[in-house]
Amino acid sequence: MESYMKMLNATRYVAGTVLTIGIAIFLYGAFVSDYSNVLGVGIGTVMGAVFIFLIGLILVASEEMIINSRKCKKESA
Repeated sequence: MESYMKMLNATRYVAGTVLTIGIAIFLYGAFVSDYSNVLGVGIGTVMGAVFIFLIGLILVASEEMIINSRKCKKESA
């Protein structure tokens, strides 16, 4: 269980950092910069942070499901 929490915490911190940077870039592109490309980079960074978090969450959940199914097969055999 401890390894799941380590991976989930690492995913959370990385995604949170990327999300913060993405929001800062988005706000800079929306209010300060005259270039619309910066706005797109901010949106892409925010979407990347969400993607990183979801992939990490899916990996932790699938690993836990695989280990629990193996334990269940050993107990029933």
